[in-house]
Amino acid sequence: MPKRYGQACPVAKSLEVVGDRWTLLLVRDLLPGPRRFQDLQQSLAGIPPNILSGRLKLMEEHALVARRFYSEHPPRAEYVLTDKGRELGVVVGALAAWGSRHVHRQTALVHAECGHPVEIKYFCPRCADRVRGVAVELRRRAATGKAATRARSGRDASLDERRQYRRTGLRVLAVKRLSISWAPRGVSSRIASGAMGGRRARTRLGERAGDHGRYSRR
Repeated sequence: MPKRYGQACPVAKSLEVVGDRWTLLLVRDLLPGPRRFQDLQQSLAGIPPNILSGRLKLMEEHALVARRFYSEHPPRAEYVLTDKGRELGVVVGALAAWGSRHVHRQTALVHAECGHPVEIKYFCPRCADRVRGVAVELRRRAATGKAATRARSGRDASLDERRQYRRTGLRVLAVKRLSISWAPRGVSSRIASGAMGGRRARTRLGERAGDHGRYSRR
């Protein structure tokens, strides 16, 4: 069962999808190309077959991997990362760079052609320049498409309700410990209650102090 953090945060939401044990290691091993089930079992020593099967199924449901058959008789399949899944290569690369600096210094993330270490940096396409980490922050995107339409519809409906309220001149008739009723101006302030013990009881909301004395105040 995937973890649920209950936070409105892209980091937490991403971990709900890829935060389970073995998932990012599967991404790591699938980055070079398609792999068969037995290939993944060999590269991930110690993973039980049922866990591997479950992780691959979950990754399929989230469209991170796709299963394609390379043999029909007998049916044999291999797994390949989708475009969405390949985007996680940056995440795996960032973990590899961090890990090689702090927890596994025997290895390094290098440029294959020259052999020198590489760095992962932020880049702003708009400014066509690198951006320092201290200048990066998380902001909520402006509503677009259907979300913006729903927001506008809600505002329009609320405005229509306020206009209707002003046109009809509704007012609230309320007495403590009694139910609240809505009535337009000009209607007699009389409330009829339902049957109570087989008898009909009618309550008049008078303006005299003696009338209100019937109801105890808390």
